[in-house]
Amino acid sequence: MRLVALILLAVALALPANPSLAEVTGRPRIIDGDTIEIGRQRIRLYHVPGGQYYKRTKITSSKGERWFCSEAEAQAAGWRRSKR
Repeated sequence: MRLVALILLAVALALPANPSLAEVTGRPRIIDGDTIEIGRQRIRLYHVPGGQYYKRTKITSSKGERWFCSEAEAQAAGWRRSKR
């Protein structure tokens, strides 16, 4: 679990610059496998077919997770593509 948390942190820090994330400060906290919280900013990751974690992805609606029909839809909802 600790390795997964470190990997997710590295992914979050490697995300391209984004005005909404540029001022995010604070200690990162892993919420679950695809959610990182830094300060009051929550970063959600989505996975695509062929990605390293796609086959392991489980959607839990009660945690606010959901399926998207396209990457454009996921991005419009504020989610970011996983680098892996």
